Amino acid sequence: MKTHFQSSSRRSFLKGLTATTVAGVALPNLLLRAQDTPAGKKLGIGCIGVGGKGFSDMTNAAWENEIVAICDVDSNNLAKAAAIFPNAKQYRDFREMLEKEKGIDGVTIATPDHSHYPAAMHAISLGKHICVQKPLVNTLWEAHELHKAATKKGIITQMGNQGHTYEENRMLKEWFDAGVVGTVKEIHVWTNRPIWPQGMAADAKPSEPVPNTLDWKLWLAQSPDADYRPDIHPFNWRGLFEYGAGALGDMGCHNLDPLVWALGLGVPDRIEALADGLTGIAWPRGAKVEYLWEKVPGHGQIKLTWYEGINTDGSPCLPPPPEGLDAPISNTGFYVIGSEGILYNQGDQARNLRILPEARSAEFLASPLEKTLDRSPTPGDPQREWSLAIKQGKHFPFMSQFDYAVPLTELCLLGALAIRTGTAIKWDQEKYLAVGNDAANKLIKRAQYRDGWEYSADKI
Repeated sequence: MKTHFQSSSRRSFLKGLTATTVAGVALPNLLLRAQDTPAGKKLGIGCIGVGGKGFSDMTNAAWENEIVAICDVDSNNLAKAAAIFPNAKQYRDFREMLEKEKGIDGVTIATPDHSHYPAAMHAISLGKHICVQKPLVNTLWEAHELHKAATKKGIITQMGNQGHTYEENRMLKEWFDAGVVGTVKEIHVWTNRPIWPQGMAADAKPSEPVPNTLDWKLWLAQSPDADYRPDIHPFNWRGLFEYGAGALGDMGCHNLDPLVWALGLGVPDRIEALADGLTGIAWPRGAKVEYLWEKVPGHGQIKLTWYEGINTDGSPCLPPPPEGLDAPISNTGFYVIGSEGILYNQGDQARNLRILPEARSAEFLASPLEKTLDRSPTPGDPQREWSLAIKQGKHFPFMSQFDYAVPLTELCLLGALAIRTGTAIKWDQEKYLAVGNDAANKLIKRAQYRDGWEYSADKI
């Protein structure tokens, strides 16, 4: 991988992708909603996608609320959800559900990545609060439009990266603010994903008749017509460009999240990637992505390298173990190299932190740190946190609401753009394009939308 990077101006990550902000546009609407939805009132929740992760999102959102409608393109998923919430109206098409069910206050969305956008935009157009699974979308243009539309409507938003509610994520920022490893120089983040077919393993299989339990046209949503092929539904769509966002899209919103927020990382100055086994339709079987920030306040230049999948020889694509680690490196985790030591985390998020060397750990942990940041009222449960925010009429501090979650999703999608094109990305956030990179710019927006499924912020 190349290590020489060009520099560009750094922009604030927390400003997101538009000049408008919730504070400047949405607050009056939120105050009105607070009056209409007193804290003790049960919300009417509609759920789009109720299988797999959607099932747990639905049950979490039901806490002190009422599930009034459920929607899924798979009748098996609907039947299982209806067994838990028999009074909920059942739908196959979310557009019909949203238009008919006037008692819906908020909507959970846990469909395949490609259909997050139309479901979320339709809900936003009707003024519904939304909680959307990660990643919010799988194209950059859709992230841009989604943020604009949500800000315009002044709704309460949330992305379902549950780790953002954890105590440890707040503690990590407090540790960095207290200089746990001094000046940060390098970050390495890795995942055991993909655990679904990518590369040649995801090559298109012969088409088959659509199962009678599945509405394939509705599953495709905004995507162009395509023959039904086995194994894509309900899980392996993640490895395909059209429907998923690959391993970085799937897990970046989890594993990059604590570091991005704690260090205040903004739009990178440069992104490069090496991919192994990329095909014309599928994400690669293995990849490394290198992000560079030239001037992070309090630290200076920071390089972050992301690792996913497997190498050509079949071995896991992992970084070298950090100096001083006395055990094998975990299959998922991160470590941060600083001027005063190393911070190692085994597993997802930041739930198993260890300071290296031991002398630095003993020194730093000798006195307990003051808790300076607000904590989530519902650790580990972003759906409950979201519903409480709706009832109080404003976002909680540190929520993964769209002012934060859209730029985090963009960060993952920019890395995916570098993977897919094999080119270095120098991103201009204001113009919303890759500078001098036609190959990348052609992929910012989905190539084709099905007739009748076009959504944009300007039309809302």
